[in-house]
Amino acid sequence: QVQLVESGGGLVQAGGSLRLSCAASGRTFGTYNMAWYRQAPGKEREFVAGINWSGGSTYYDDSVKGRFTIFRDNAKNTVYLQMNSLKPEDTATYYCNALTLGINYWGKGTLVTVSS
Repeated sequence: QVQLVESGGGLVQAGGSLRLSCAASGRTFGTYNMAWYRQAPGKEREFVAGINWSGGSTYYDDSVKGRFTIFRDNAKNTVYLQMNSLKPEDTATYYCNALTLGINYWGKGTLVTVSS
């Protein structure tokens, strides 16, 4: 069982920045592929960014490329999402995802609100 706890959400003005964190349980965090998803009100959950177990490969949705950066610290069992140049359309609940042994685990989410 993997537990994920997100933090770092909040209210920010357009053009601002936030850094989300996701702390994971488990002694094998360094083997998990991790990702961030988001879900805006009335919309389906969508992929935002992903990172492989070593941090050597990262993936982004086109809507956030060049603005968001995903990175991880395996010594701290934590994955981060640095979000710059935020836009009102980035407003959503952001969820951390871990994929290990074919099983997906989810955190409870952290709300990001970007005001115009």
